[in-house]
Amino acid sequence: MPEQTPPIVPSRVSRAEFLRGSLAVLCTAALKAPARAQTPGDKMHTRKIPSSGAPLPVVGVGTWRGFDVGEGAGERAPLAEVLRALFEAGGSVVDSSPMYGRAEAVAGDLLAAANGRDKAFIATKVWTSGREAGIAQMQRSMRLLRTDHIDLMQVHNLLDWRIHLATLRAWKREKRISYLGVTHYTPSAYGELEAVMRAEQLDFVQFNYAIDDRTAERRLLPLAADRGIAVLVNLPFGGGGLLRSLRNKSLPDWAGEIECRSWAQILLKYVLGHPAVTCVIPGTSRPEHMRENAEAGLGPLPDAAFRAKMVASLRL
Repeated sequence: MPEQTPPIVPSRVSRAEFLRGSLAVLCTAALKAPARAQTPGDKMHTRKIPSSGAPLPVVGVGTWRGFDVGEGAGERAPLAEVLRALFEAGGSVVDSSPMYGRAEAVAGDLLAAANGRDKAFIATKVWTSGREAGIAQMQRSMRLLRTDHIDLMQVHNLLDWRIHLATLRAWKREKRISYLGVTHYTPSAYGELEAVMRAEQLDFVQFNYAIDDRTAERRLLPLAADRGIAVLVNLPFGGGGLLRSLRNKSLPDWAGEIECRSWAQILLKYVLGHPAVTCVIPGTSRPEHMRENAEAGLGPLPDAAFRAKMVASLRL
C-alpha cells in the first residue's frame, strides 16, 4: 500500500479529531486500494437466500472480539484491511451485535470512512427485553453502523423473541430491514431454536456448526432446508482450540482435492459443503486470515461422501 501523507493538523484541532482524521485516511486507502489480480472466472461462490432468491457470498466476517477496539488508527487500520480483503474476494456479510462491545461502532466508522456501505451486507442483532427497549437498541445500532437500513436484523440468543419478531416484521414491511432472523450458539438451546424455526416465518437462522461440533446436522440444518431458511454459521473452527491444535500438523493428502492450502480452509470447506449452509462468518482481526478464509469460498466444495472422509480422517 502506498505511503500516505499525514494530514496537516491545525493548532486548535483536538487529539480525538486528529485521530479520526488520520483514521479516515487509512481506511480510505485500505478499502479503495486496487484489487489484486484474479484468475478470470475465479469468483467466490454464492448461495441464494431462500426467501428472496438473492445471491449471498458464502464467506463473510464476524466482528465479535476482533472489532471491539478503540479509536486509535493503529488499532483500526488492520480492520479496514480485513474489510478490504473481504470485499476484494467478493464477500459481503459483516455480522455484529450490541453485545460485541464497540464492534458495531468500529464497523460503522470503517465503512463510512471509505464509503464502503454499498459493498456490505450488514447483519446485526437485538439483545434486550421489551418492545421499546428493543426498538431503542436497534435504532442505536443503526446510528453506530452509520446506516438507515440494516440488511439482516436477528433476535440474539432468542431473548424475548416473540416481542422482537413482531417489531422486525413491521420494520421489514417499512423497509427498514431486508431480512429477519434468530440466533443461538449453544446446543442446549437447540430445542427451543427448532421450535421457533417450525413455528415462525424466518428469513435467516444463525447457529454454531463445525467439523467437531456437528449437532446442527441432526435436526437444524435439515429443518432450515425444509423451511426455506438461510443459515449463517458461527464458530466454524470449532471449540476447544481445534484450529490451534491442527495448525502445526501436515495437511492430509486429500486437501488438494478440494483446493485447500491450510487447516482453516479445510474446516471452512467442511461447513460450506453442507448444502443448507448459506454463509459462514468466521471472526478475525487479521487481514491475512481474512484472505485465507475467503479463499475457502472458491473452488470445489466437498460432497457428503468426502465430508464423511474428512471426519474419519481427523477421527472426530
